[in-house]
Amino acid sequence: MACHTAAMGDTPGSNGTAEPTLEEQIAAYQREFQGLDPQVEKIVSALSRLNRRMHVAYGRQTAALGISNAEWEVLKALVLSGAPYRMGPSDLAKRLGLTPAAMTHRIDRMVTEGLVTRERDETNRVRVIVELTPDGREKWLEAMRLASVFEEDLLQDLSPLERTVLGEVLTRLLRRVEDAQPDAGGRLTDLD
Repeated sequence: MACHTAAMGDTPGSNGTAEPTLEEQIAAYQREFQGLDPQVEKIVSALSRLNRRMHVAYGRQTAALGISNAEWEVLKALVLSGAPYRMGPSDLAKRLGLTPAAMTHRIDRMVTEGLVTRERDETNRVRVIVELTPDGREKWLEAMRLASVFEEDLLQDLSPLERTVLGEVLTRLLRRVEDAQPDAGGRLTDLD
């Protein structure tokens, strides 16, 4: 993990300058907001930066497979639903925190790419079913293989005990946020 932290100061910011290190960021925050707990801020800022960088890394991997992160989310939701990997568009939209229009747009692209099918439900002709295709499942598996290598590399310096403790601590933090904000699983606005 130390190698990732050292590189953080070298990351270009939105204005083309290097992003401040965590230490520089915390020092600036303390200068402007005296009530700041630097230990808490370091943890939260590190988690935020790690999340952002992991999202970019996963995006590069899915792009190399010819799919977007947005499409990956749909493939993942269908796989998580279990065989036969089918869901209604409104259920998918709710799971992903999207509007029905954004979900329709995403499904349209994925049908064209052969990742999913969209058919009328034979038992209820009003209902539409989105189903994972064999090609879609293969893309999901390829993305999982790439992610597995990336994630193992990310955690290589942690012992099995450290991994267990980190997983438990992060799960507790996640539960606290989920309990406090149960509706925060989606997005504030559609990004699609």
